[in-house]
Amino acid sequence: MRLAFTKMNGAGNDFVMLDNRSRALSLSREQIARLCDRHRGVGADGLLVVEPPATEEAPLRMRYYNRDGGEAEMCGNGARCFARFAQRLRACGERVAFETMAGLVRAEIEGERVRIALSAPRDLSLGRKLRLSAGEAEVHSVNTGVPHAVLLVDEVERVDVAALGREIRRHAAFAPAGTNANFVQRLEENAIRIRTYERGVEAETLACGTGVAASALIAHARWGLPSPVRVRAQGGDTLEVRFRKEGDCFAEVSLMGPADFVFDGVIEV
Repeated sequence: MRLAFTKMNGAGNDFVMLDNRSRALSLSREQIARLCDRHRGVGADGLLVVEPPATEEAPLRMRYYNRDGGEAEMCGNGARCFARFAQRLRACGERVAFETMAGLVRAEIEGERVRIALSAPRDLSLGRKLRLSAGEAEVHSVNTGVPHAVLLVDEVERVDVAALGREIRRHAAFAPAGTNANFVQRLEENAIRIRTYERGVEAETLACGTGVAASALIAHARWGLPSPVRVRAQGGDTLEVRFRKEGDCFAEVSLMGPADFVFDGVIEV
């Protein structure tokens, strides 16, 4: 089968984009993993599919699959790319709402940048002590559409993200689904630097939107950084996280950043 696709990236987090509004397309987990393979496929951190909605809440549905072919609840950088891709398909204008497994997401497109309103964060946990191979560590966590663990560090460049991220991702404290692992360094009054080990990709990525949001919220909770928090990702882009604090909870969390088209192509699957 010949498959037309578009390649996009959001702050270095790259995606294969597919239009399945006709519902004619059905890909196996193995086919998705092959598409995302950087040696034998297009190459991407994940696959995003535009589909008709399952309910009447929104005009579109976003399906997101990690590089291993497994479907995930949400992807912040992917959601921004999804909005611009849907606009190019003439499926929406500068504003659009779409369904995800994590709930309804709203997006506002401003040229090549997109702001998305994330679903309400949940499962906030601060100061948990975890026993790791290198010793005990203080780990914070929150679900911003998908689960994230956050470690506050002095210098992110000195962190072995591959090894430590993999250990935290599969730690018994986050069983059975596991978690994403973020390492965060404070830069200035309301800016942080982040590196992320992504579940499903099973490696460090250049950016992770929901991880950016989670890290900004933890930075506020532990360091008192005010909204908006600027977050510099590993790929070099700076994203902006806005939020409002309601007692012990966060509300009106939004993520602003780039969503870029890379190329269009056709591949045999």
